[in-house]
Amino acid sequence: MDARFVGIADLVEVPSVAVVVDVMRAFTVAAWAFARGAEKIVLAESPDEALALKARHPGWVALKDGPPTPGFDMVNSPGLLRSVDLGGRTVVQKTTAGTVGALAVKEAPLVLCAGFVVAEATARLLRARASDRVTFVVTGEDGQAQEDLACAQYIARRAAGVGTGAETDAAEFLRRAAASRAAAELAQRVRRGVHPDDVALCLELDRFPFAMVATLEGSLMVLRPCALPSPTDDAPI
Repeated sequence: MDARFVGIADLVEVPSVAVVVDVMRAFTVAAWAFARGAEKIVLAESPDEALALKARHPGWVALKDGPPTPGFDMVNSPGLLRSVDLGGRTVVQKTTAGTVGALAVKEAPLVLCAGFVVAEATARLLRARASDRVTFVVTGEDGQAQEDLACAQYIARRAAGVGTGAETDAAEFLRRAAASRAAAELAQRVRRGVHPDDVALCLELDRFPFAMVATLEGSLMVLRPCALPSPTDDAPI
């Protein structure tokens, strides 16, 4: 597999397959939202769009980065989200990097959104689709975020079938993510809207068995969990 690792600003063409990585915390939060019962996640361009969507759809739930904000129901924290019942709900998400990265590749035929919590499922989907050329969008810190780059490189390694023991293979990648600036800022509460367990939750390897696929549905970029073939069947589909 030919894997490219680029920042959002470095995207100069529409990739055939894009894996958008935001470990801390957009796509860890997205995975938790699905685990808590959300039907779909709409990725918003701006806070104003998120609030406008919620106004048009009063049953939708809106979340964003930072501290609690009027109009938004939740903040972008897996630790705070994990106890929320989202059964059958639509979530509107706007974050600083993750949602921006996904919207930047919205024209790509296949867009996956990922973090460590869905790493193996994402790799399995790439293997099942026989993806020869994959662009990994490293969303944080202008493409330099170590937690996102480590996760992207780990998924690429697994998608290429490198290594047999996921836990062993992941150790160095998780160590790099744990030592990242984002992890330090969350641990030290430099960022607002943080739960003490956020870093640990973002570094849980393969917590969830699904991948997450974003597609254009009308004018909206919508993220949904994706069922996978059985682990023993990675033939192209």
